[in-house]
Amino acid sequence: MVTLSLASSASYLNHSFLDGSYEVGSDVTAECISCHSQQAADMLNSTHWLWTTCAECGCEEEKFQGEGKRTVINNFCIAVASNEPRCTSCHTGYGWEDNTFDFTNESNIDCVVCHETTGTYKKIPTAAGAVDPSVDLAAVAQSVGSPTRDTCGGNCHFYGGGGDNVKHGDMSSALFDPSRELDVHMGGMDFQCQNCHKTTAHNVAGRFAGVPGSECRVLCSDCHGDTPHQGEYKDRINDHSDSIACQTCHIPAFAREVPTKMYWDWSKAGQDIDNIPTDEYGQATYNMMKGEFVWGMNVTPTYAWFNGSFDKYFLGDKVASEGVTVLSAPMGDRYDANSKIYPFKIHLAKQISDAKYNYLIIPDLFGGEDSYWASYDWDRSSRAGMDYVDMPYSGQYEFVETSLYESINHEVAPKEDALGCIDCHLDGGKMDFAALGYEGDPMIFGERAISAEEVKAIEMASSPDEADSETAPSTPGFEMLVGLFALFAAVFIKERK
Repeated sequence: MVTLSLASSASYLNHSFLDGSYEVGSDVTAECISCHSQQAADMLNSTHWLWTTCAECGCEEEKFQGEGKRTVINNFCIAVASNEPRCTSCHTGYGWEDNTFDFTNESNIDCVVCHETTGTYKKIPTAAGAVDPSVDLAAVAQSVGSPTRDTCGGNCHFYGGGGDNVKHGDMSSALFDPSRELDVHMGGMDFQCQNCHKTTAHNVAGRFAGVPGSECRVLCSDCHGDTPHQGEYKDRINDHSDSIACQTCHIPAFAREVPTKMYWDWSKAGQDIDNIPTDEYGQATYNMMKGEFVWGMNVTPTYAWFNGSFDKYFLGDKVASEGVTVLSAPMGDRYDANSKIYPFKIHLAKQISDAKYNYLIIPDLFGGEDSYWASYDWDRSSRAGMDYVDMPYSGQYEFVETSLYESINHEVAPKEDALGCIDCHLDGGKMDFAALGYEGDPMIFGERAISAEEVKAIEMASSPDEADSETAPSTPGFEMLVGLFALFAAVFIKERK
C-alpha cells in the first residue's frame, strides 16, 4: 500500500504529460484548472490575486475591506490606479489593464509565476502580466513544483518599487543564494519563503504594511516561542521579549549587501541629463522618468512601537500643513500591552499634491498620451490620473514631503551578530528612548512596566470627566534605585566580558 501510495504521489507531481502547444499564459492556466479547480477557486479569494487585505484571513474592520495594494498611495511609484499595465506585471494573473479587470475570472490566473521551477519564466514589464514571447511555456508548465525564493523573490518581491531592493530594504537579489551571515534562515538552513509564510487555501500569511490590521501576521515566536534564549543570562534576555521584537536585536542593519532607496524626489524628474551621477555604491542618483534618489547600505533601522496595525493615509486625506505627511506608520506605544519595539525602514519622498485641495495626487505615470512618461507634463498627468480615480483636480499642484514605514523582517543575522546590551544602552546606543516614550535609558529611568495606579492615571488624563477619581500614590525614587542597580550590573557584565 505504501509503495502504491508513493507511486501515485510521484505520478501526481510529474507533469511531463503537459506537452500541449501553448500560445499564451492563459492556455497553461486552462490546463492547470482542469485538474485543480479547487485551487483556482481558492486563488480568486487570495490577497495575491485581489491585492486587497480582506481575503480568507483578512481584516476585522469593515471600513478596511476592499483596501490594499491596489487602492493605497505610496511614495515610490505612487499608485496602481491608472498605471495598471506597468504595475500589474507583478500580479499573479494576466490582463489587468485597467479598472474593468474581472477578478472572478479564473482563466486569467497565472499559475506558473509561482510554481514554475526552470528559472526562465518572465513577463513583459509593460503588458499587464503578459508572458514574454521567449518563454517556452510547455517546459515551464512541465516543471511546476513548490514556490521557491526564485519565484517569490525573483518574479516579484525582491524588485518591488521598480528595482532590486528599492522598496523593502530587507529583500533583494542577495537572498537568492545568501550566506548564513546575511540571513541565518535562508542562508544557514535553506529556508524557502513558505517555511515562515504558511499558506492555507492559497492565502499566504504575512503583513501588508499599507492597511491597518491586514492579513495574518508572521511572528518569530510562531517557531521560537516567547522565551527562546539560553545561557547564563537567559532570564534577563528573555524578559526583553515582553517589549522587544526578535527582529530588533537580530537584524542589526538592513540592506547589508544590496543598497536600498531611502529618498525619492519626484519634483526633479523630467530633466534630460547627459551624464547620470552615481553614488558611493555605484547606484544612479537620477532618472529622467523618476527624479532624484538617495540610496543607503548597511542602514541602522528606525525603532518604533508596533501593535500589528498601521496608521494609513487614504486618498482624499489632507496633507500636513507643515512638515512631513506620513503615508504609513506603525501604531502602538509604551503603554499598549500589545506593542513591542520593532525595526523599520523609513522611506522619505517628495511627491505631487493638489495645492488647492491639499491632498495627494495620483498622477497617470504610464499609459496614454497624457501620462507623465509620455508627456513629461505634471499638469496633464495629474488631470488624467485624478479623472481616472474620479477625484477633483484644481489645476494647481505642488510637491510635498512624505514618509512611509517599511517593516524589517528579513536578513536575520546569526545569534553571535545580534545586538548586545551596550548597543542599545548607555551612551551612544542605537535606541532613541525619548522617541519611544521614555524619559531616558530605561536602565536608569525605569522600565516599561507600570503600576495599576499609573495605568488609571493615564486613563484619567485621556478622560477629563473622570479626573476626580482617586489614585494611589506611587513610591518616589524606587524606579531610580532599580535603574541605578541595573546600570551597575551592566557595567559589571561588560567588564567581565
